[in-house]
Amino acid sequence: MEIENSTSGQVKWRCPSNIALVKYWGKYGRQYPSNPSISFTLSEAHTTTSVSYEYSKEKLEDIHLTFKFEGESKPAFENKIKKFLDSIRDVYPLISHLKLDIESSNSFPHSSGIASSASSMAALSMCLLSIQKELLGEDNLDINQASNIARLGSGSASRSVYPEIAAWGQTEHVSDSSNDYAVEYTESIDPIFKSFHDDILIVSADEKSVSSRAGHALMECNPYSAARFQQANDHLGIIIKAMKEGDLDTFGLIVEKEALTLHALMMASEPPYILLEPNTLNIIREIQKFRSDNNVPVYFTLDAGPNIHMLYPHQYVTEVATLKESLRSYCVNGKIIEDKVGQGPIKL
Repeated sequence: MEIENSTSGQVKWRCPSNIALVKYWGKYGRQYPSNPSISFTLSEAHTTTSVSYEYSKEKLEDIHLTFKFEGESKPAFENKIKKFLDSIRDVYPLISHLKLDIESSNSFPHSSGIASSASSMAALSMCLLSIQKELLGEDNLDINQASNIARLGSGSASRSVYPEIAAWGQTEHVSDSSNDYAVEYTESIDPIFKSFHDDILIVSADEKSVSSRAGHALMECNPYSAARFQQANDHLGIIIKAMKEGDLDTFGLIVEKEALTLHALMMASEPPYILLEPNTLNIIREIQKFRSDNNVPVYFTLDAGPNIHMLYPHQYVTEVATLKESLRSYCVNGKIIEDKVGQGPIKL
């Protein structure tokens, strides 16, 4: 390994979360998806990560790391990151020569079902690839490698390194698709979908009672897993066709069906568990009624948590504003994160 540039420095990236339209739920092997997924990359729900590094010519046996989250030491997070970094020595051998000081912060509540692991692992992977670029004098940052490294920390993080729309998982519906990394997907997509807003209604900011990692593991014994994996692949084909044709009705049907299926799988796990809150269901009913009464294409989806993502095209902002204000009463302290389809990671 030939180091051409400075042996110490600092890199900083801001990476967004993403909201899956077709959900990844269930994995095998080394963090491979049991079914393909596709997502909107967000803009305002993001993680900012700064990494100061020092290169050592001597190979280090242990991972050298300090970590702070929002200015405070977080031993549980630090241990998780150490374990992750130790696990990627084969795909990122530079880690055996680095001492790292990491500081990270979120624009949204972590561990509450807004894919904080996606944005945080994506931000860390972009920092690692930037360090590699600086130390090795590489011309460009390999975004596929960044996606691959992010995947090993959090499967959905593989999609957060791309702008607008990303797909992950081998499928006949997406050319160049891979289980190793996600790919940007904008091929012939109707522009209306790139204008989508995502208002995240914070029903609960508490940490989830069951982590996504544990939820994925429970899919191994879920009696509906095989049918689910086939359904997800079929849904991917349907939603891609709808997005190419500008078919909002079919898009919304699949998005909502995917959200409800995800939580139905949790309820059918062994042991079963429920992450929905009463106000989650109240919001869903209000959105469905508003759509029916006003003929406005506004839809809901959820990640693995109780918080609602309300999706709609930009041209309906005025109409949806009245609905959004009426839904604040269901949210913690009236909190709504007003987000939209975004342009991916930003180097700071």
